[in-house]
Amino acid sequence: MNGDGSLERLRREGRIVVVGASLAGLRAAETLREKGFAGSLTMVGDEPHEPYDRPPLSKQVLLGVTTADRTALPRRRDLDATWRLGVAATGLDMAARRVRLADGDEVPYDRLLIATGVRARPWPRPDEAELDGVFVLRTRDDSAALTRRLADGPRRVFVIGAGFTGSEIASACRERGIAVTVAERAAAPLVGALGGVVGAVAAELQREHGVDLRCAVMVTALEGDAAGRVRAAHLSDGSTVETDVVVVSLGATRNTEWLAGSGLGAGPRGIACDAGCRAFDIRGIVTDDIYVAGDVARSPHPLFGYQFLSLEHWGNAVCQAEIAAHNMLSESADRLPHMWVPAFWSSQFGVNIKSVGVPSMGTEILVAQGSLTDRRFVGVYGYQGRVIGAVAFDHARWLPFYQHLIETTAPFPPPFPLVDRRPDGQRPIDADFPDPSLPTHGPTVTLSGYSPADRRMTFTPAH
Repeated sequence: MNGDGSLERLRREGRIVVVGASLAGLRAAETLREKGFAGSLTMVGDEPHEPYDRPPLSKQVLLGVTTADRTALPRRRDLDATWRLGVAATGLDMAARRVRLADGDEVPYDRLLIATGVRARPWPRPDEAELDGVFVLRTRDDSAALTRRLADGPRRVFVIGAGFTGSEIASACRERGIAVTVAERAAAPLVGALGGVVGAVAAELQREHGVDLRCAVMVTALEGDAAGRVRAAHLSDGSTVETDVVVVSLGATRNTEWLAGSGLGAGPRGIACDAGCRAFDIRGIVTDDIYVAGDVARSPHPLFGYQFLSLEHWGNAVCQAEIAAHNMLSESADRLPHMWVPAFWSSQFGVNIKSVGVPSMGTEILVAQGSLTDRRFVGVYGYQGRVIGAVAFDHARWLPFYQHLIETTAPFPPPFPLVDRRPDGQRPIDADFPDPSLPTHGPTVTLSGYSPADRRMTFTPAH
């Protein structure tokens, strides 16, 4: 649509479909209208709810500060859109430019934005996952159901996985006075995102707040009673934890299955796209009418070696959606690249944790300000002699400074004195991330016995 008036026709009377009615989809739709798109706009979402904010679901909602139905995202403007909520997209015909829906309908488009996000990874054994008292936490309905169960006063909550969401759930439970056990396969919480040095600080924090933290163990089974209610969790170290609530917090799965066979470059790691948010097809050729934004997108970032990054970050969803919407309505020379510097935040056990850059790429860490012992510090991550990321525990006001160092590829360690650098922060140390060559998500299978008749296989599911 270049030079022949077709772009103007698109702006005036075209059809744009947004699949994914959450944060990225909403902000993209608002941007399209703000930039003058006057054609038909269709919003497709598999949940029955209009767009809502997810971060409060594992924080304020679990604490009872607000309710799940009061998390609707604020609107920047009226969208004048057709909403197809509560009906999932089930297929895509790229040649005919049509999206198939679960109710049998098909929606034609001239431009398509895919912002289908992720969903919580469930417990891998369906019969155990269906026990009463076993929860995941991703949606508004998940949060409302878990909050109701916490209000019933369970004897103990058992959390599987000590990533950010699992740790926030544990924090909320302790703040409500509920006993909680956390089982984590790694050596400490948050290790995958922030490394072992900071993970050790997170472990101390949890234990000081009364969490029964079990690291370097796997959950081998969930046990129910005769009424179908969960009653215990069995661990790989042979121990058993009696509990009446289990929260499975094993990360997320990207919602791409509906694109199988469409010809789009979509899979378990997301939908690959260029820096302008245009999706690749399976041949690696960029499309010109299908765009991607938010958690489901994988796009190259020049600041981080052009690696294709998939970011489940609130700010990334907003920025990428706005870039995608701009580019959907622009000539090729006017398109913009998505170069948002990754950032996230978490609040747990009374500490605000914020990060910029990609700490998990770091091989070394320098405690540039404050002290790990005080749990008030800034840790700066280095990779191949440059600053690649930073994390702050209750020290977030300094993060814009470190973001500037990341953006300007400043050398690591920073070659200048910093305010409040302590003796233990004079030299970088190993950031202690897990070895990426070792599998972390595969099941463990062990064989025992000698003769064929005695051979037994023990399957330990991955998490």
